[in-house]
Amino acid sequence: MKDYYQILGVSRSATEQEIKQAYRKLARKYHPDINPGDKQAEAHFKQINEAYETLSDAEKREKYDRFGSDWKRYEQAGPGADYASGADFSDFFESIFGNRRAGRPGGAGFNTRMNGQDIEQQVDITLEEAFHGTQRSVQFSTPNGSPRTITVKIPAGSDTGGRVRVAGEGGLGMNGGARGDLILQVRVLPHNRFERKGSDLYVTVEVGMYTLLLGGQAAVPTLGGKNITMTIPAHTQNGRTFRLAGQGMPVLHSHHHGDLYAKVQAILPTKLSNRERELFEELRRISEG
Repeated sequence: MKDYYQILGVSRSATEQEIKQAYRKLARKYHPDINPGDKQAEAHFKQINEAYETLSDAEKREKYDRFGSDWKRYEQAGPGADYASGADFSDFFESIFGNRRAGRPGGAGFNTRMNGQDIEQQVDITLEEAFHGTQRSVQFSTPNGSPRTITVKIPAGSDTGGRVRVAGEGGLGMNGGARGDLILQVRVLPHNRFERKGSDLYVTVEVGMYTLLLGGQAAVPTLGGKNITMTIPAHTQNGRTFRLAGQGMPVLHSHHHGDLYAKVQAILPTKLSNRERELFEELRRISEG
C-alpha cells in the first residue's frame, strides 16, 4: 500500500494548501529537468505526482482514506459488488485493512490497522558537535496536539543529510497499529575555518616566509582542540598541502577518522626596515646574477 501522505511528507490532517505547498517543493527537487538521467529521481517524481493527483481532489482523497492507494479498483468494481467473495478482492482488502470483523453477512466491517505517521524535524549542529557527538532536546506535538520533549543523541561523524531515527516516538497507530518514529534530519552548519569533505577536513595555516624558505615547524589546529606540530621542509612552495593522517572527522559508527589536509599560506612582511631592504636587494642581485 502506497502512503501518499508519507510520499508528500504531510500529516493525514493536512489542509489543501499544505498539500499543494509540499507538492511544489518536492516537484522542484525531483523534476527530471533538474535531475537529468537520474532514474531514481524520475521514479520519485512520478510517485509525487500520483500522490498529489489523489490528495488534491477531495472526492479521490476521501476514497483513498477509506480504501487506500488501490481505491480505483473499488471504484471500478461498482457499489454492488461482493467484495468478500473471490480471492482477488478478499486478498486486496485484507492486505489493506487486516482481518474482517465478525458480523452479519453482507454487513461486516473491517478492523483497520494503521501504523502511526513518522514525525520529521530538522536539527542544526556545529562542526565541533559533529566531531564529538552531541544531543538535542527535541520538542514536538503529537497528532492529538499534546506537547512532548525528548533528548536525542546525535552520533559523532554525523553529516548534513543524515537522519537519526528514534523508534516509537512518532504518531500513534490506529487499532493496534505500531507507533510511528521520530526522525531528525541533520544539518551541519558551515565552519569559519575548517572545510569538510566527507570524513576529511581542510584548513589553511599561515606560515612565515623564512620558515617556507629555510624549513622549520608550524602549528596546525584540529577540531579535537589540540594543535599539531607539522614539519615544514626547506624550499616549501606557497600553497602546498600537507596530509595529516587520522586527524579528520570520525567515520560514522566506527573507530576510524578521516584525514586533515593543511594548506600553507605564506605570511609576507608588510613593512621593511632600511637594512632589510638592502638585504633583499642583495638577494635579488644574487638570484638574478
